[in-house]
This record gives sequence, C-alpha cells and structure tokens, in this order.
Amino acid sequence: MRDNNAVDPANAIVKLCAQGMEAEAEGRIEHARELFIEAWRVSSDDYEGCIAAHYLARHQATAEETLWWNQEALRRANAAVDYRVSEFYPSLYLNVAYALERLGQVAEAYQNYSFAAVRLDDLPANGYTNMIRMAVAQGQERTRGAAKACASA
Repeated sequence: MRDNNAVDPANAIVKLCAQGMEAEAEGRIEHARELFIEAWRVSSDDYEGCIAAHYLARHQATAEETLWWNQEALRRANAAVDYRVSEFYPSLYLNVAYALERLGQVAEAYQNYSFAAVRLDDLPANGYTNMIRMAVAQGQERTRGAAKACASA
C-alpha cells in the first residue's frame, strides 16, 4: 500500500465529480449526471478520463452501458501508467465484476472480483477500504460456485 494521496482535490475533474457526488446525495440525480458528463468531456488525460468514466458508469440506463463505462474507466487506468491510479484498481475491478455479474457473465465476474481482491493492499486502512473489501468478498462468494462450474465444464 502506498500513501501517495493519489486524488488531487484541486484537479478540475475531481472537483466536478465531487460536485456530482454532492448532487447525488441531495437527490439531484440528473444534475449529478450532467456534472459527470462534463468531467468526461473536459478530461485531458487518461487519469482524468478514468475518474470521469468511473462516475459516469453509475448513471447508465442499461447494464451493458454500465459495463462499458466501467471497462472504459479500467482501460483509462491501465493507459495512465502512473502511481496515481493504483488505489483505483480495487474499486474499478469491483465495478466491472458487478456489472458482469448483473449480465449473467458469472465466471468473468468472479475473475474480476479476484483481481480486485489482489489489489486491496493498494488501499489505505480506513472505512472505505473495509467497504470495498466486504463488497469484493461478497461478490466472490456469490460467483465462486458458478465460476468453478464453468471451469470444470
């Protein structure tokens, strides 16, 4: 685990996404979505694109669109090739896994939950990490049996 303060609160994309989260918390869902779209539109590199896509994934009409945006966030993280995205991976893999699970792609979901589990040590010890750790464990439990069945078939 690194203590590298990966998310810069002064970054314009981070600010837009934080405003979007506030709008969500206040029940202004459409305004939140508009802020996340704006963050995507003005993102200037893969790091910023990763953040914006991560939040946009939460505001999609279909499971397929949700998966696409989660995969885009992961693609952008992989393309960023710097330490700033290291703490994003557990959540990114978790969200890809959950989207796959919703689409019935259980073996692939289990694999992504496992990728998330491997990256949990990249996170600092705090409540957020505990929440991610629990969600990953629950996802693995839900998908383990089906993934084993696919592997033995």
